[in-house]
Amino acid sequence: MVDLSGKVAVVTGGSGDIGRAISIELAKCGANIIVNYRKNEIEARRTLDNIKKYGVTGIIFQGDVSNYNSAKKLIDCAVDNMGKIDILVNNAGVSNIGLFIDADEDQWNRIIDVDLKGVLNCTHCALKYMISKKNGIIVNISSIWGSEGASCESIYSAAKGAVNSFTKAIAKEMAPSNIRVNAVAPGVIDTKMNKWLSNDERNALIDEIPSGRFGKTEDISNIVSFLCSESSRYITGQIITVDGGMF
Repeated sequence: MVDLSGKVAVVTGGSGDIGRAISIELAKCGANIIVNYRKNEIEARRTLDNIKKYGVTGIIFQGDVSNYNSAKKLIDCAVDNMGKIDILVNNAGVSNIGLFIDADEDQWNRIIDVDLKGVLNCTHCALKYMISKKNGIIVNISSIWGSEGASCESIYSAAKGAVNSFTKAIAKEMAPSNIRVNAVAPGVIDTKMNKWLSNDERNALIDEIPSGRFGKTEDISNIVSFLCSESSRYITGQIITVDGGMF
């Protein structure tokens, strides 16, 4: 089992299904967790209750990572309360289903602000602490659509594609400082985000997945914990796809 005892991890979007699974898995491995959320305090507290079962310290922090000052306060919260930040998981994200021609500027600004700028904001703030101690791990949660592109999710695909490029670039910058940066690109994961699918749409999508099922949130959280561990110490700048063979 991965040992992250004594590590301090910040997980953005920790009130969602994937963010919760990541927070719980890192807590199982011994990490203390700062759970970020934007609006849903009830679900954030549910995540907090789950991680505390593993005897680690947990804090919830409300803030919109698309705002730089809010991202800075989030990272400062980790350092002020736990003395450091070892791990940053940029998981917060939003999407919108629909034709690009029907979208408006507010919709694409919101997706870019959260999905891309949120990663930039939190990473910039965290690196200021990580560089000084020449140690740190950043995992960005991307998407298969960041490399493949998804019809009716064009701006989401564009933002995740930018996250992938940023991951590769910043990993090269930070490698001399012993800071590793990777991304996990989930395929279709069984979360609330997919509840809008009808049974026919769900089955049609499953037919496109060689593994014959939607992924589970633990399929993502297990990879994240591996990337945060010493077992992956020579892995950086990689986009790891977890999609059941879909692409």
